[in-house]
Amino acid sequence: MTEPTDTLQTLAGVTTLVCDPAGPPLSSEREATDLVANAAWQGATWVILPATRLDENFFHLRTGLAGAITQKFVTYRLGLAVTGDITHHTAASHALSDFVRESNRGRQLWFLPDLDAVVARLAGGETPTD
Repeated sequence: MTEPTDTLQTLAGVTTLVCDPAGPPLSSEREATDLVANAAWQGATWVILPATRLDENFFHLRTGLAGAITQKFVTYRLGLAVTGDITHHTAASHALSDFVRESNRGRQLWFLPDLDAVVARLAGGETPTD
């Protein structure tokens, strides 16, 4: 059986690390640091991460995991696009729903339904802030 592989791709002219949905879950600040380092080392400016790769605690804001993970990306000026259906999480948490809405207004963290939606936003010229 083949190991899941995150791949470096150029999407809408932007170098991105596209994470394999079958890869390991991101469940700690340390794992976020490793992902950020890997993306930066490869020259990516965006990471596309399937929501299925995020630990359940990410979606419970009181745990602080979402803040810790997203802060790693902000610190290293990498964009993070979380893809997939998270409506069951946002329906259960007004705070998470607000967090997602505010994130999607910005230029650093997006929650989008799929890769096509990420490409469309990237094609619109939205890149992480400097």
